[in-house]
Amino acid sequence: MTARKSFESWAVIAGSLLAGAAYTWFAGEDINWDWQNYHEYNAFALIHGRYDQDVAPAGIQTFLNPLAYLPAYLLRHHVAAPSWGMMLGAIHGLNLALIYWISRLVLSSAAGGWTLAASVVIAAFGPMTLSEVGTSFADILTALPVIGGLGLLLSGSPEHRNHYAMAGLLLGAAVGLKLTNMVFFIGAGAALLYAPRPAMALLYFAAGSAIGGLGTGGAWCWTLWDTFGNPVFPFFNTVFRSPEAPIAATADGRFMPLNLWDAAAYPFYWLIGDHRSSEGPFRDPRFAILIVLFAATAGASLLRGKRVFTLRDKQFLLFFAVAYGLWLSAFSIHRYAIALELLAAPLIVLLACRLLRVLPFASLKMREVRWTNWVTATAALAIALWSEPADWLRRPWSEPYQPVVSGSLLNPATYFLIQKPVGYIIPLLPVGSRAYQLSDILLPIAPGGVLDRRIRAGLADPLPGGIWAMHLSGSPPKQSLLDDYGLQFDTSRSCETIPGADRNDIEACPLVASRRAAQVPAASRLD
Repeated sequence: MTARKSFESWAVIAGSLLAGAAYTWFAGEDINWDWQNYHEYNAFALIHGRYDQDVAPAGIQTFLNPLAYLPAYLLRHHVAAPSWGMMLGAIHGLNLALIYWISRLVLSSAAGGWTLAASVVIAAFGPMTLSEVGTSFADILTALPVIGGLGLLLSGSPEHRNHYAMAGLLLGAAVGLKLTNMVFFIGAGAALLYAPRPAMALLYFAAGSAIGGLGTGGAWCWTLWDTFGNPVFPFFNTVFRSPEAPIAATADGRFMPLNLWDAAAYPFYWLIGDHRSSEGPFRDPRFAILIVLFAATAGASLLRGKRVFTLRDKQFLLFFAVAYGLWLSAFSIHRYAIALELLAAPLIVLLACRLLRVLPFASLKMREVRWTNWVTATAALAIALWSEPADWLRRPWSEPYQPVVSGSLLNPATYFLIQKPVGYIIPLLPVGSRAYQLSDILLPIAPGGVLDRRIRAGLADPLPGGIWAMHLSGSPPKQSLLDDYGLQFDTSRSCETIPGADRNDIEACPLVASRRAAQVPAASRLD
């Protein structure tokens, strides 16, 4: 029996790796907007020490922890296409192996071949999950420690208290890599209230999470604190009040529900393809089915006066409810809920099994296993067929993105970025070049601040390639962004074009000192 389970586990892991790799090959090369803006640049800047030379090339996102984007960057730059994407997709595919593990854990005696397969299939066809497989997004990557941490938490006990510490380590590490994972961390803490010894469990969990959070995010937070006086700069600046960023909330409210009724309806919006929680269209029945199943199971349990949920069930349900509620009230950005989308799979199967157990039909009792297998398999097939994945932009592997920088841009130069997203072009420029972003609305350059002084010091120490403005081809020049630095477009010379990943090319146009700046002494301009 042990050998069989071991073989089954290894087969699931291998299948998960292959599924992620195969889907990435089918979907194509990742060129998502965030990769163009900051995923590529942030990892490049970390490796090449550019954070104290450039000025926010990706705008506000420049200051997100770059560690989460290193795997995609390193694979993309050191492995040939499409192998790099398939390797990245294989890593993401391991989420399915974790879902299989959690399914075995929570289903317990109901964990048979059909129910486990149903859980994995439901997870595999998640719309946001599929959209991020083989991409540079951190949501699907950090779902691995989130789901792994939850599994350890659910398997914890007074005899296995180290499981709580390891769960904290993984969830803390996920938060350190990406702050939006805090909703899962808080959900896990709430779930521990149902642990056999809550105080002990919380203590071990807190100790592990401190180590995990400091391990992945401590150095980055210290860097931001040392430079800007805010460890999560520029976020929460109403608390830390760094002079380098506006003293205002920086939350993206585009996807937030209008009121409580609207919030309650979100899962049913997703069911019919209303994508108000995401920029692009998708369709997802999972969360609506969860609500209906939970209401039916809890209602049937109350009517029959029969306890149907185990202590572990309650932990799982509380984690999911708290994490979902926090996500909805804090972000409502669908990508940030990928871990919940994946975890919805075992929860749907669990609720279906519990509902069938509590229904008062004799025929169900006599053939409970058969009914359970049929219901869960049918539900998995229906969910998979109804789901429609989102799309964050891909290119065919037959046409990989391999841009060529023209001869006029082969010398180190200073680049003023006056539009987004162009951060992914910075690694293509000659070594020693500088990049200064001026167009970010949420993070304008504070006059006289660290970033402003860095720009002016760079202008006082010109590079051989000159000064250029970089923007998307076809967009009107934004002269007003350059006025504070005494620059204007040099109309006597032509712009250079760099092929864009999404076929929206990048233009670099030469700049010169404006007449007004030329009339002011240099020493005065640098004061």
